[in-house]
Amino acid sequence: MSAKKKFDHGDDLVLLPLGGTGEIGMNCYCYGAGPGDDRRWLMVDLGVKFGEATEPGIDVVLPDISFLVENRRRLLGLVLTHAHEDHLGAVPWLWPQLRCPIYCTRFAAQILGLKLKEAGLDEEVTINVINVGSHVTLGPFDIGFVSVTHSIPEPTALLITTKGGSVLHSGDWKIDRSPVIGQGMDEGRL
Repeated sequence: MSAKKKFDHGDDLVLLPLGGTGEIGMNCYCYGAGPGDDRRWLMVDLGVKFGEATEPGIDVVLPDISFLVENRRRLLGLVLTHAHEDHLGAVPWLWPQLRCPIYCTRFAAQILGLKLKEAGLDEEVTINVINVGSHVTLGPFDIGFVSVTHSIPEPTALLITTKGGSVLHSGDWKIDRSPVIGQGMDEGRL
């Protein structure tokens, strides 16, 4: 007879989608690690959704980040999977409410830097460039930047590891064995 291991709620790993689920655009996902009363948060992507023909007068829709604003002191950072608008386009509008460090690849940093300069925020925002294939540790999160293929340079999946488990956050990807731009998919790591 084997003894069951008691689950320690201090090891919780939770997902809180704030956009991008069941829709195209407005990608914004939060991963929480630790006990509910002192959970640390990691945000993945902060994108826009473009208005549709059925929504006259609406150019972009932003994710509702009010939860993160209320829990800002426990937000460790924003990690971007790639440089498309639906993954980083909301940063200039919403970052001033969060003021957290940003982590992304060099190409995403260049695109985001242009957007932040246009918004007058380029001197305020800290962008940490992470090489594809490497990782960064933020509090209880170890985040690996895994090379995938897509229609833009340096797209990444994120291997997010905590004491509570691991999640592969895919971002956008396609299987392309001969990409025209960028690196190939790191199938071995996936």
